[in-house]
Amino acid sequence: MSIPRLHVEGPLAPGVEIALTPAQAHHIGHVLRRAPGAELRAFNARDGEFTAELTALRKDRGAMRLGALLRAAAPEPELRALIAALKRDAMDWAVEKATELGATWIQPVLTRRCVAGHCNTERLSNIARAAAEQCERLAIPCVAEARPLHAVLDSWDGAPMLVAAERREAPRLHETLATLAAPCGFLVGPEGGFERAELDDLARRPFVSLATLGPRILRAETALVAGLGAISFALDARR
Repeated sequence: MSIPRLHVEGPLAPGVEIALTPAQAHHIGHVLRRAPGAELRAFNARDGEFTAELTALRKDRGAMRLGALLRAAAPEPELRALIAALKRDAMDWAVEKATELGATWIQPVLTRRCVAGHCNTERLSNIARAAAEQCERLAIPCVAEARPLHAVLDSWDGAPMLVAAERREAPRLHETLATLAAPCGFLVGPEGGFERAELDDLARRPFVSLATLGPRILRAETALVAGLGAISFALDARR
């Protein structure tokens, strides 16, 4: 049976007792059926990961006491995932997988062919947190509020941004990875693709490189996973 991992915002250190949030207490007690004395893990990106013991649990309240440091905090490559707003199930899945693949920042964007006009940032943030707990990451990616594509581009800080452009003459993604360095971003458009004017605008931006993922037309969430996976593996190989 796997040991539950809980993300904690506050400082972590051996011997510290930490109150569980109501959601954590409910999950540990009602979903995982743990009782006081159960072994846990507590983590965050600042302090690392610690052993912990569940010391109290009652309805939506609980506490755990931290033990030894298991893993020290370590920086992650800054990998920004940008995806056109999708329908709920597809967006939830995309955020979960982006977290598993090491995205440090997830930005929903609004394009002309978006099938959704907004995103529930709180729900997506909770999905990212749960995914990080499951995949043994120390860091939780920031999920930003959905913004129009032009606003995201206008405020971009100049870091390299690769853009999946499946219907445009462009190099294949793997051909761009040898020189790619963090921080960097990867942008995927909506199910119907970017409009020509949007692609033209992207191509004019000095920090943007258009790239294709191969001969097949992928669903937006599949393209995000394929591209992020390739980028993440390339960045990790150079750490």
